[in-house]
Formats: sequence, C-alpha cells, structure tokens
Amino acid sequence: MTIAIILSFVLLGLVLLLALVLPSVTSPTVPFGVRVPARHAADPVVREQARLYRRRVLVGGSVVAVAGVASDALTGEPLLLPLSVLVLVGLWYGCFFLAHQEIREAKTAGGWFEGLHQGIAVDTELRTNPPRFPWLWLTPALVIIAATVVAGILMYPTMPQNLAVHYGASGAPNRMAAKSVGTAFSLVFVQLGFTALLAGMAAAIVHSRPDIDPARPVGSARWGRHYLLLGAKVLLGLVALIDLGMLGSSLLMWTGTTTRWAPLVVVLPVLTGVVAAVAVLARNNRDRGGNGEDTGLTHRDDDKYWRGGLFYINRDDPALLVPRRFGIGWTLNFGDPRAAMLLAGVVALIGLVVILRFGG
Repeated sequence: MTIAIILSFVLLGLVLLLALVLPSVTSPTVPFGVRVPARHAADPVVREQARLYRRRVLVGGSVVAVAGVASDALTGEPLLLPLSVLVLVGLWYGCFFLAHQEIREAKTAGGWFEGLHQGIAVDTELRTNPPRFPWLWLTPALVIIAATVVAGILMYPTMPQNLAVHYGASGAPNRMAAKSVGTAFSLVFVQLGFTALLAGMAAAIVHSRPDIDPARPVGSARWGRHYLLLGAKVLLGLVALIDLGMLGSSLLMWTGTTTRWAPLVVVLPVLTGVVAAVAVLARNNRDRGGNGEDTGLTHRDDDKYWRGGLFYINRDDPALLVPRRFGIGWTLNFGDPRAAMLLAGVVALIGLVVILRFGG
C-alpha cells in the first residue's frame, strides 16, 4: 500500500467519521439546524431522523470512500482524492438536508413553539469586559515562521540551483524551479498568509456573540465566554501546526531530499491539528452550563435567518461570526459585507498556494 493510498484512506475516513459524530455534539435545541424548544429536543421525529441520517451517511459514505481509495490506487491520479472528498461532503449535506426538512416540517405541523415564551439573553459584559485575545497562543506560530526564515537564510548558499517546488503523491519531485529568493522562501509567504488569516479569525471569534440560552442565562453565558476563548486557542494551535508542515516542506525543498514520505511532512501536522481541534471543541460543546436554572423562557424561533440550516443571513445582525447550527465552531454572517471580503481573502490565499505548489 503506497503512502498516497494511506493518505486517501485516512482523509476520507476522517471526513466520514466527522459526519457521523457531529449530530452528537450539536446543541440539543438545534437538531440538524432546526431551532426547537428544549422539551422537543428528544422528540421521536428528531431521534428517528438522527438514526436515518447516520445510516445514510454510513452506507453512502462507505461506498464513496472505498470507490475513492480504489480509484486512487488503480489510476494513481491525485486529483481523484479531492474529487472523492467533495462527493463525500455533498452526500453528507444531502443526508443532513433530508433530516433538516423532516424536523422542520414536524415542528411546523406540531406547533412546537405555540404557547411558549420566547426570549433572547445577552451577556452585556462582552462589551464592558470582553474576553482578551490569547496572544500567548500565537507565539508558537510566530516562532515557527521565524525559524523557517532563519533556516532559509543560513541554508540559502548551499541550496541546489534547481529547487523541487512540488512533490507528487509518490513523494518524487514533479516540478522544479530555478533557485531565487522568491522560490526558496515561497512557503514563508504562505505561512504568513495562513497565520494572518487564522489569527484574524481567532480575533473575530473572541469578539463574536455566543449562543446564550434564555432559560439558563447565567450558566450558559459563563460557558459561552469559555468556549469563545477555547475556539480562539484551538485555531491558533492549528495554524502553528500548519506552519510546522510548511517548515518541513521547505526543508525538503532546500535540501533536495526525495522520499516517498514527503506528502506526510505537510499532511500529518495538519491532520493532527484538525483531529485535535475537533476533539477539544466537541468535548466542550455539549455541556453548556446553567444546571439548576430555569427562567421559563425558550430560544427565539429564528430559522428564517438560516438557509438550509447552515447559512446565516441577517443584515441587521452586526456580528460577523455566529455559532454554527450544526456541529462545532462558527460560521459567517453572509448578510455582512465583511463576509465577502473574508471569503475573497481565503480564495486569494488558496490561489497563492495552488500557484506556488501546483502551477506549471
């Protein structure tokens, strides 16, 4: 089994596992992106749709994953792996949307919010005493970038005249470029771009609005502050691992090293960071505090702002990032013009990586 097949199997397996786990770590009052009162969180319709969702994802996802790994093994074409991932994610959303629609229809038909007192809880201390950006957690990424720059400067005189700027799935270089400062330090620019982007997102998370339960305002507000800081720290830890992978890739390029394990130098740190981030956030996502509290209020039925249970569009909401309705983490408010600017930055950064690492 080649390293490319192993990577394909691991990546597709992680996507499938994440799809199966997310319903268990989502807030009970937003099953499959539908806002429901707490007393209906365990409704038979919700339980049945969760069961059907997992069955569909497991069966369909297994077929896609096996087909993706087999096609990669038979053809050796690396582009089939991202295609398989896209198909798997599309299947994942299709299963999610079916469950979302069934629960939403049951909520409407059953009048689940009728007779309930809906409310909104706000943590006013977020303005007067907001959580502080965890600067210390940004230090590892900055240190790794500095180490990459210093190592590059010291090794530059002895670098090969032609540098391997891209490795194939087999680990062999498949694109060379003449040595220059721009070529040798290309991944430093990628490091800086990823670090700036994710640090900016971490800052936005720290200053975002937590989802406070009006039935348990004190405990859930306390949990919300903790979760905001935790999310920022996790994101900064992830960017440090991304930078570490870029450092390893730079060292391979600078030394002219050829090894079939080359793809792991970049992929392994990133996969480790993603798995750790999901595990940490999932562990802290379910228990939202407020034990013993009950104000008699329930969340406002705000499904009209969520398209398909995943995309938040509210031009009257000043928040750029809001808690996700399915899974863990945050999503953009697509009604905010800043969201388009941020997405443009992400696309530009991905384009830079593609040009530097895959271009002809």
